[in-house]
Amino acid sequence: MTPRRANVLTAIGLVALLAVAALTAPRWSGLLREPLAVFEGGDGGPGDPAEPSLPGADARAERRINVRLYFETEESEGLLAEERTIVFSDDLARQIRTLVEELVRGPATGLLPTLPPETKVLEVFVTSSGVAYVNLSGEATALPGGSRSELHTVYSVVNSVVANFPAVRRVQILVEDRMVPSLAGHVDLSRPLPADMTLIALPPAPSDEESPAGATPDFTPSEPAGGTG
Repeated sequence: MTPRRANVLTAIGLVALLAVAALTAPRWSGLLREPLAVFEGGDGGPGDPAEPSLPGADARAERRINVRLYFETEESEGLLAEERTIVFSDDLARQIRTLVEELVRGPATGLLPTLPPETKVLEVFVTSSGVAYVNLSGEATALPGGSRSELHTVYSVVNSVVANFPAVRRVQILVEDRMVPSLAGHVDLSRPLPADMTLIALPPAPSDEESPAGATPDFTPSEPAGGTG
């Protein structure tokens, strides 16, 4: 092969190489501009979701727990429990917040509300020593009654939180991010409060119409327990 012919073949080869590079350059540049997430995740192609949903995720999101909320009652002086289910959270502070928000919603079984419906739960946090700080909006101070109404409002919150969450021993109620002496001038809120279950009223006794025919009471009210025989 003559040197002239070799030079011609080399020139033809270079021209072909440049043509191939020019044709494929857009494709390679496009791939290099793709986000790295497209290339992660194994066998999935570019059209696959970056974070595929896991089996059972929706079931976990819908998990609920049973709680007891304490509201006022007309029949007796005190608080009565209302059973309710709330959305579960593995974060204790968020779980307590959900519970107090249900208290604000009010009862669903004929009991009386203890917090004004405009009240907002601004924040909840729990210390390692078991004190839950419940930060309420200023509407929580707009209570209609006197000292007894305020007592029931405070302990509807305290008793509901402590009774449902064993990790919590006391509750400190705050208003608008601040410690306050009281909600309405009667119950001392300057310190965290333990539950006071002496405020829990006995459920009202069924009327004669509600009692089964022939049923006898478990005790005789006219005779004190442990009386002489």
